[in-house]
Amino acid sequence: MKKVRRYDLDWLRVLVFGLLIFYHVGMFFVPWGWHIKNPKLYDWLQIPMAFVNQWRLPILFVISGMGTRFALSWRGGGQYSKERLLRLGIPLLVGMLLIVPPQLYVERIVNAQFEGNYWDYYTSVAFAGIYPEGNLSWHHLWFLPYLLIYSLVLTPVFLYLRNQPEAAFLQWCRRMIAKPMGFYVFIIPLYFCEALLEPFFPVTHALIGDWFTLINFLVLFFYGYLLISIGDDFWEHLARIRRTVLIIAVLAFCIQLFIWYRVEDSTIVHFSEALVKVTNMWSWILVLMGYGAKYLNRNSSYLRYLNEAVYPFYIFHQTITIIIGYYMLQVGWGFLPKFLIMCIGTFLGSWTLFELVRRVNVLRPLFGLKGKFV
Repeated sequence: MKKVRRYDLDWLRVLVFGLLIFYHVGMFFVPWGWHIKNPKLYDWLQIPMAFVNQWRLPILFVISGMGTRFALSWRGGGQYSKERLLRLGIPLLVGMLLIVPPQLYVERIVNAQFEGNYWDYYTSVAFAGIYPEGNLSWHHLWFLPYLLIYSLVLTPVFLYLRNQPEAAFLQWCRRMIAKPMGFYVFIIPLYFCEALLEPFFPVTHALIGDWFTLINFLVLFFYGYLLISIGDDFWEHLARIRRTVLIIAVLAFCIQLFIWYRVEDSTIVHFSEALVKVTNMWSWILVLMGYGAKYLNRNSSYLRYLNEAVYPFYIFHQTITIIIGYYMLQVGWGFLPKFLIMCIGTFLGSWTLFELVRRVNVLRPLFGLKGKFV
């Protein structure tokens, strides 16, 4: 089968990963748990952060599932699995050895849990014990092992669906999305996951015991593959309802804010909020994909450059953010200058390292880029 590429999905991937830098800089300023925190925290920042947080990771897993469908249209299962192991496994290992330890060092210094220079830290305790008690961690790179596991575990299912384009399940999905609000049937598994698993398995990104995160994102990854497998019917029906879905998305987020700030928690409220939450999340995913298909499905030289830059930027960015944040702790500036310096510094630092990596062929596979060794 010939290769297929949707440039709108590439643009969305670039934009969402770019947004990740602003989000992680924002984590320095909001009263949520993070590795280091600004001395002054800003409650108002929670609303835009919460809005983005609802869909930023879910849409990345959906897009990854869609990309898997395109990749398997011209690859065999063995070739695809090998490529995933190399493309995800090697950067994960390199990241844990070289990129993540400086984050832990800054965190330990700020929290008065270590004294000494970075070399002392790296050669003595950097890999002693598992985080948070110890220092071995993948931190922001948790996305990679989860995606790798999903890719390998679901490959037999994906190959079946690829080889059976008229399978009864795919036909049922086509009939469902043809209905006025048929896309929302997909929130049912997400709702049960949110309502029944989330209260008992808080998000840790530690893989072991992280059942809510594991199952929730596995479902979304599978949905990405499934929706592309449906074919042009998906894009046509999505175009038909995108305005309605936008209205639902706005209303759902407003209702969610009302529940958070005005409603006392209870069992009934929990089950109700879970429905609102998954409706909000799924609606924004559909909105972004619907309008992305209309306005972003075009290629450019900028996209080709940015599409290659996304992966290394993702690997490098949080370490740079935390290092800059460490120095921002020591100045008495307000929110705006600190936020701008951290964002600009993170972009420039990530871009500089990306330009270095892309020019040295032996480094490229270490940070997720194709090279002569891959």
